[in-house]
Amino acid sequence: MVKRYNSPISYHLREIPIKQIKIWKDVQARKLDREGIAELAKSIKNEGLQNPPMVQKESKNSYLLMSGQRRLLALKRLGAKKIPVLLLTQSTRYGLEDAKAASVVENLHRNKLNIKDMTAACVFLTESVGKAKAAQSLGISSRTLKKYLGFAAVPDRLKQYVPKELSRDDATRLYQIIPNISKAVRIAEKIIPLDQKLRKQYLRTLTRSPKSSHPKLLKKAKAGLLQQKVTIDLSKGNARKLRSLAIRNDVEVTEMAYKIMSDYLKRR
Repeated sequence: MVKRYNSPISYHLREIPIKQIKIWKDVQARKLDREGIAELAKSIKNEGLQNPPMVQKESKNSYLLMSGQRRLLALKRLGAKKIPVLLLTQSTRYGLEDAKAASVVENLHRNKLNIKDMTAACVFLTESVGKAKAAQSLGISSRTLKKYLGFAAVPDRLKQYVPKELSRDDATRLYQIIPNISKAVRIAEKIIPLDQKLRKQYLRTLTRSPKSSHPKLLKKAKAGLLQQKVTIDLSKGNARKLRSLAIRNDVEVTEMAYKIMSDYLKRR
């Protein structure tokens, strides 16, 4: 686990040959644009290096980059041979996997990533330290982590049905609704014979009633396909109330509206 990332760290200011610093290919949480590096290099040239990269010693003439990938590349662009670094002390240095994970976390917290890059970082952290620790390190919920991971988070027992019997989207959504893999596999085997439209409606119904039995879910799904779409004009105030309810219940606005309407009709 990333056991010391949020703990106090200590380091010494050192000057070392830039060629001795390693950037880990598997923890580059995003692609760094050349234009941005050029601008940073110009800034460093004019104003100096305000915040040296952080490294930890790997061997006699080798250092692992913990943070400051953009600064390091900018310094290389300027042709620097030796650079100042913050060298982690022995007492606060990381183990190999912890260091990789901490480097990803540091990059995420310092930069705005797009969804693709965030997903790549989430996958790496999950593989390195597990889902619970990955979510904790990134400061996101397990549910949010699972959304970023998408199909990458789906266990092999469920992936075996893709693509011949289930689509990637169906397998991903099923696992997001039912994180218990044994139960998810049982449901998968029941919905595989269904046609695509009915299967998608079944999964929508399962989202609203994950504890319902298969016969009930199938009945509701079939009824859902027969339902006509109804458009309702809401005042701004009611639209805000609906959106607030959806956020509070962690569902889509349309699902919240469906639930409210269904509950109302059941009482009539």
